[in-house]
Amino acid sequence: MGEHLLVRGGKILKGQVNISGSKNAILPIMAASLLSEKEIILNEVPDLEDINVMAEALKLLGAKVKREGKVLIIDGSGVSNYELPESISRRMRASNLVMGALLGRLHEARVAFPGGCAIGSRPMDLHIKGFKSLGYEISEGSGYLHGKEQHAQGKEIMLDVPSVGATENIMMAAALTPGYTIIRNAAREPEIVDLQNFINRMGARIKGAGLDTIRIDGVERLGGVEHTVIPDRIEAGTFMVAAAISCGDVWLENIVVEHLQPVISKLTEVGVEILPWSGGLRVVGKRNYRPTDIKTMPYPGFPTDMQAQMMSLLAAIPGTSVMVETIFENRFMHVQELRRMGADIKIEGRVAIIKGGHYEGANVESTDLRAGAALILAGLAARGETRISKLEHIDRGYEKIHEKFKALGADVERTSPD
Repeated sequence: MGEHLLVRGGKILKGQVNISGSKNAILPIMAASLLSEKEIILNEVPDLEDINVMAEALKLLGAKVKREGKVLIIDGSGVSNYELPESISRRMRASNLVMGALLGRLHEARVAFPGGCAIGSRPMDLHIKGFKSLGYEISEGSGYLHGKEQHAQGKEIMLDVPSVGATENIMMAAALTPGYTIIRNAAREPEIVDLQNFINRMGARIKGAGLDTIRIDGVERLGGVEHTVIPDRIEAGTFMVAAAISCGDVWLENIVVEHLQPVISKLTEVGVEILPWSGGLRVVGKRNYRPTDIKTMPYPGFPTDMQAQMMSLLAAIPGTSVMVETIFENRFMHVQELRRMGADIKIEGRVAIIKGGHYEGANVESTDLRAGAALILAGLAARGETRISKLEHIDRGYEKIHEKFKALGADVERTSPD
């Protein structure tokens, strides 16, 4: 039995919230630090379990990692081990991102198949295809992927789907692979742009991140750099929904408004008032919202990482809304928990039909990272007390979330088991 979160509903959230650095940006950047033998300094690094696990992974590979507040200092001069064991890989999906960096730096990598949230199959097929195209021999066996350089040379690679992880992994490997690499149908997420900016500051020659074609001119070595990670657009979106569902008035600081446009668009459609201000955005909740339909899509579409949180809002809006999940097939696991709280949601394959009503407090369980956030949001709107267990999922991706909600006036308490 671990800790649980008690959320007593009915409070109107008001005040300012500072958004932490992006989990989904920092993890590939930490992996990419393996490309350099020099010191890397990363700023605005949130205190999250996934980041602690990635730091452990880097240390196992021979890097020195030191944290000073929100600053992470990585010295990769001693990196010589090319194997990442299952004990680390099964704890975090992003562990597979060290493979591209190790192939580029050491020309060999052996990485156990990764774990992480059980939200659907996220195969390594596209990563493997990319590595093979670059001239790395890849073999599978005993739960491991083993890659070794044969005749590494830049190539043109067409991704079957715009996979974020595959795009990042191929970028890292190609940065130190001789010749010219082109990634077509690349993922376009802001986190990939941040990764390009980081590797380029080390001396790489990469162009096109944020578009569907990325061009990489391989270099011999990369140097040290200081880099500040972008703000977390999913955390920002979560607090925007919190303001909406509580009929609150919340000011978000440290955000990139452009990264939030898909969420802004749907919240505005529902009837939430969103106003720009010098520090970021002001989100003003209303009493009368309208139902809407949402389909998750690769960036710049509506993010799958905001699907659960948005569903928690739609289930509190009178009328019928529809949510279509196109990215991960198992990303409706939060629905059963929302139903415990009174939500009327029917699942048909990858489609959720949501009939809005009222939430009642209940004992619920966080099944994955974003599901946990959705349950907190539902708890804010519920009558009575909601008790959320399995907080380890939430801790993977939200920095001190209960403290941030408390500062906005939410009645939230983190407690140890009885």
